[in-house]
Amino acid sequence: MGELSQNRAPIAEALEQFRRMRVVPFDVPGHKRGRGNRELTEFLGERCMSLDVNSMKPLDNLTHPTTVIREAEELAAEAFGAGYAFFMVAGTTSCVQTMILATCQKGDKIILPRNVHRSAINALILCGAVPIYVNPAMNHELGISLGMSIENVERAITENPDAKAIFVNNPTYYGICSNLKAITELAHRYGMKVLVDEAHGTHFYFGNQLPISAMAAGADMASVSMHKSGGSLTQSSFLLTGKNINKDAVRQIINLTQTTSGSYLLLASLDLSRKRLALDGERIFDKVNEMAQYARNEINDIGRYYAYSRELINNDTIFDYDKTKLSINTLNIGLAGIEVYDILRDEYDIQIEFGDIGNILAYISVGDSYKDIERLVGALSEIARRYGRDKAGMMRHEYISPRVAVTPQKAFYADKQPLPIAESSGRISGEFVMSYPPGIPILAPGEEITPEIIEYINYAKEKGCFLTGTQDLKVETIRVLK
Repeated sequence: MGELSQNRAPIAEALEQFRRMRVVPFDVPGHKRGRGNRELTEFLGERCMSLDVNSMKPLDNLTHPTTVIREAEELAAEAFGAGYAFFMVAGTTSCVQTMILATCQKGDKIILPRNVHRSAINALILCGAVPIYVNPAMNHELGISLGMSIENVERAITENPDAKAIFVNNPTYYGICSNLKAITELAHRYGMKVLVDEAHGTHFYFGNQLPISAMAAGADMASVSMHKSGGSLTQSSFLLTGKNINKDAVRQIINLTQTTSGSYLLLASLDLSRKRLALDGERIFDKVNEMAQYARNEINDIGRYYAYSRELINNDTIFDYDKTKLSINTLNIGLAGIEVYDILRDEYDIQIEFGDIGNILAYISVGDSYKDIERLVGALSEIARRYGRDKAGMMRHEYISPRVAVTPQKAFYADKQPLPIAESSGRISGEFVMSYPPGIPILAPGEEITPEIIEYINYAKEKGCFLTGTQDLKVETIRVLK
């Protein structure tokens, strides 16, 4: 294929060349470059529809790439400092599940923090692995869970030396990072693989003065949400593997679940976004950092809000902090984060990433402007003035240590019966309860339901959190093991 050049975008280039050839389509998709669905074409645009094509010889095949997709994946691997980079079209969820399915079989142990995204626990349901949870530390003032302490990780490893892998968030949704390099070195001494969820850490590979990336720390695999801070289309992600991982075996795992009809719109967006970051990522994320810090300073000047950053670092459970994250604690204005989230959207036409019990997250990217930030700051100032109240009675905790009674897989497939949540204390949950976003389960299959969990669920519902996971869409009943 010749020498790699980060100026290239092989998939996008092949698509453009194909579009110019005006080939007559007697293949799928059935809209035939948009002609068969005029309303959709008017909605999305002719160029978009003309590029929504099927795998064919000139465009390679995602399940077994040998030409342009393979070249694009090799370029991505070089840009991210990885052994290999897989183009994933089912989001970072599919990356997380591939990492776990590639390292764990039924009955194998995996060490992980409990504040993982639901996709990690879903993977345990699929493969039958046994979770060994390292309970993350808490910052009770902010009401957020932190990273894993080295001491707790080492204890989990020595008590479970037969574990196959350790799973690490880098960073958490709030921007908190564990000591990834030390955890990686410790795990490797015991022959365990290190799997890293970098859904919110794409920029670590290209930014200055940001936390260490998984590949730089020597991790074995990492899931990177290119569509979050990397600028590609929603649902497109990279799965990165280290130099010592058999990439061909990993592709076989990917092909167990990933579609055989990968969208070329998603693939091209990954290709072009990688090119952009490889050539200009440092400048891009310097600008994001500056805007986030400006917003943080302005919000802290309002008073009562707390937009936190690197001052939280304690060299253990908060080993580092992602300065691009605009995480804001709202408890001191007497409002839950979800209440501020709703007011911003309903009254100010401002959509932020999420609100939970005590915090909101405004996602800052290169697509933002100082004018937009001023609008956010002004709205937050007004909200504090108009709606602020005494913080008495505000619930603080965001993380409840679970008691795992049976494995997620066994609980998910067990015989179950529905019970009102209020009457479920002491029973074993057969399903999830979580607030989305961020998608971190309050309760997962196989865990005991406690009065504290019921209280938290009721409080979250009262404040307006969007709860998901139960068959009951109103989240009033929960299916428990018989």
